[in-house]
Amino acid sequence: MDHVSPKKHLGQHFLADPNIARRIVESLQLPEGVSEVLEIGPGMGVLTGDLLKHPEYRATVIEIDRESVAYLQQHFPALNNRIFSADFLKQDLSKLFPAQPLSIIGNFPYNISSQIFFQVLNHRHQVREVVGMIQKEVADRLAEPPGSKTYGILSVLLQAFYRIEYLFTVPPHVFIPPPKVQSAVIRLTRNDTVKLDCDEKLFFQVVKQAFQTRRKTLRNALKPFGMPAEATTDPIFDKRAEQLGVPEFVGLTQFVEQHRAPNPASQGLRGGHEPMF
Repeated sequence: MDHVSPKKHLGQHFLADPNIARRIVESLQLPEGVSEVLEIGPGMGVLTGDLLKHPEYRATVIEIDRESVAYLQQHFPALNNRIFSADFLKQDLSKLFPAQPLSIIGNFPYNISSQIFFQVLNHRHQVREVVGMIQKEVADRLAEPPGSKTYGILSVLLQAFYRIEYLFTVPPHVFIPPPKVQSAVIRLTRNDTVKLDCDEKLFFQVVKQAFQTRRKTLRNALKPFGMPAEATTDPIFDKRAEQLGVPEFVGLTQFVEQHRAPNPASQGLRGGHEPMF
């Protein structure tokens, strides 16, 4: 096998520029203690080849496309048994890499990039770094500080646990097939926050509910938590979700925990790819 056909339903756009591939791989900084690197969705291995040139870490790949798996087995024998033919979104990284801190890298399928980051959040105590190529619009959103219209749920959740850097933009013509959008490479580096100073599950619910109706003030957006009107007179409730950074959301979560109704409507807010705080 000398070729893999990109599959639209998997969101595959294979990077074809070796210089950009090398630049992405060189963006790995390997935080202290990290010697395992997991590549998500290697396709035909344009990043994999560069990863295998670095003896300072051990590269492993995870790929859901069986055709790509067969190609990698044939063309990258150095991977040996380090090819997981599986769906990254369904994996428990603590079982795949027991007690091993990880860096993650990849040209992420754009249709599941948000789910990939939720999975990273689920394993935030193990994943020390992420270098990923994603849609530029999403990269802008994740790295955006409070106050922007693109700042959203995933921006807050990731910034709570990671330092996010927008590294560089990648044009469509270096992919096969070319996507209809610009791409960008970002780097997430785990910060020093071991645990937020609040109920972390409730933190997620507050952030999600606040942004679901982002045009409303927090006083109205957070009504499903059943707080009495006299408890929401603080000036923070005159603001909108996009105006709050992580520390303000932590404080807001503490406030909600103290004043919410015993069985608020927000209990049913969680979804399948949300972090298991």
